[in-house]
Amino acid sequence: MENLKNIAPLSDFDWDAFENGTTETAQSLAELEKAYDETLGRVNENEVAEGTVISINKREVVVNIGYKSDGIIPAAEFRYNPELAVGDVVEVYVENQEDKKGQLVLSHKKARASKSWERVNQALENKEIVKGYIKCRTKGGMIVDVFGIEAFLPGSQIDVKPIRDYDVFVGKTMEFQIVKINQEFKNVVVSHKALIEAELEAQKQEIISKLEKGQVLEGTVKNITSYGVFIDLGGVDGLIHITDLSWGRVNDPHEIVSDDQRLNVVILDFDEDKKRIALGLKQLTPHPWDALDAELKVGDKVTGKVVVMADYGAFVEIAPGVEGLIHVSEMSWSQHLRSAQDFLKVGEEVEAVVLTLDRTERKMSLGIKQLKDDPWAAIEGKYPVESKHTAKVRNFTNFGVFVELEEGVDGLIHISDLSWTKKIKHPSEFTQIGAEIEVVVLEIDKDNRRLSLGHKQLEENPWDVFETVFTEGSIHEGTITELLEKGAVVQLQYGVEGFATPKHLVKEDGSQAQQGEKIEFKVIEFNKESKRIILSHSRTFEDVQRAEARAEKKAAAAAKKSAKREETAAIQNQAASTSLGDNEALAALKASMEK
Repeated sequence: MENLKNIAPLSDFDWDAFENGTTETAQSLAELEKAYDETLGRVNENEVAEGTVISINKREVVVNIGYKSDGIIPAAEFRYNPELAVGDVVEVYVENQEDKKGQLVLSHKKARASKSWERVNQALENKEIVKGYIKCRTKGGMIVDVFGIEAFLPGSQIDVKPIRDYDVFVGKTMEFQIVKINQEFKNVVVSHKALIEAELEAQKQEIISKLEKGQVLEGTVKNITSYGVFIDLGGVDGLIHITDLSWGRVNDPHEIVSDDQRLNVVILDFDEDKKRIALGLKQLTPHPWDALDAELKVGDKVTGKVVVMADYGAFVEIAPGVEGLIHVSEMSWSQHLRSAQDFLKVGEEVEAVVLTLDRTERKMSLGIKQLKDDPWAAIEGKYPVESKHTAKVRNFTNFGVFVELEEGVDGLIHISDLSWTKKIKHPSEFTQIGAEIEVVVLEIDKDNRRLSLGHKQLEENPWDVFETVFTEGSIHEGTITELLEKGAVVQLQYGVEGFATPKHLVKEDGSQAQQGEKIEFKVIEFNKESKRIILSHSRTFEDVQRAEARAEKKAAAAAKKSAKREETAAIQNQAASTSLGDNEALAALKASMEK
């Protein structure tokens, strides 16, 4: 009671009005409303104002802009800003001061849009960091809500490392830098990668400055390519080339490592200027050559798998990281140059013989033909001179045919040993590659691994018989098979060919014999050694004419000689008569004188 004070009642208080519930007069009510309205902020429709968030739930955000009623905004309009909290000041667009329910209608989305273009241009100019809400995926990247504008975020600008799953970013709010604006088409391009590159650059410089060759670091597999693996060393990338992944052959880096795998790597080399770091993985394990069997020596047999093929040979892995080369010349005893693919293929398991072994250079050569006997070691026993065999035609030259009797045993049939009778210009006229041909061994050259072979020697030399048939002066019927500048080739009986020069092709009527004509020819020369028969058609009638002329001339000479003989006899008779008369006169004169 001591604290109570005497308070005098108002002298002009209207107790009747108080009891009736009407304490204010009309005038005072108007004054109160005016005073209340003056305490409220001035709000105009279709304008942007600032308001304070007074409550937030999953569906809506209530904002007080100092008006007589609060505005309700759908929570979806603040999806870009998940950190929105009660008490935050936000921009709103006044759509309606009072709807049918007497509610103030606001929009945050329209408020952002009304100034968005101005803001993105200002952010680009000032290189500001802005927040954006990733709405969805699109071709090549993402769509980001920035100030209410749909901006494009290229996939390459999301992060410094390749993105494997774009969907995990949908619905996230992230910081971005505006990197490009197309004023004509109102296109905006943003980047998140640009924000972290500057920070990473500083980290790179610090990491590279501490690098040393031979240093072992832990890293994460960032990207796997066909030529190697990129490793994130904590802000700086290094490359493990495919050849430095394993001591063995690696066809695909995925065989060795997997995405996001953490592993230890060794620094092989680095370039501070270009920020290139060469890393190695295989160098952390001992070299397989160091663990190779110390007892292995030349001449030993080994087994392995073909890992690489080339035309000149095959690389065989006899242990992980230990390879030997089988040169194509060591795959077969054959002297024919062939591709290694004719003998082996990748993945094939093979047995081979060690030919050379250099542990210092870590090189090894192997051979597989050595697993078979050399066919030339006992060539005289298997292919003696004058023995007959069937061979396969492998190749042609202008001077003969190369044949193979078996793998590694080759021989040559000279063009002159193909036929006794035919004039062969090229072996392809007689046989074909891949065909089988009967041969007889003429000579063995073991040093050069060659056999001299013959085909015509399988038959007796018909020229021994031809010598008795086509004697010089004999006449035979023949067909002109080929006309050349120097003469004609004539086909005679028994398959024999002869040759006639142009002057010996003149017919009796003076015309020239033509190809395909079948006429008589006289043998004017037969040479058994060179297998040459020279023919003449013109001699067949010229010799007859000459013989007739000679006969006529001989007959005329005989007649003339006979006439001369008769005349001489007559003269002698006359002379004898004259002499006898003279003798008688002389005798009479002598007798007269004697008297």
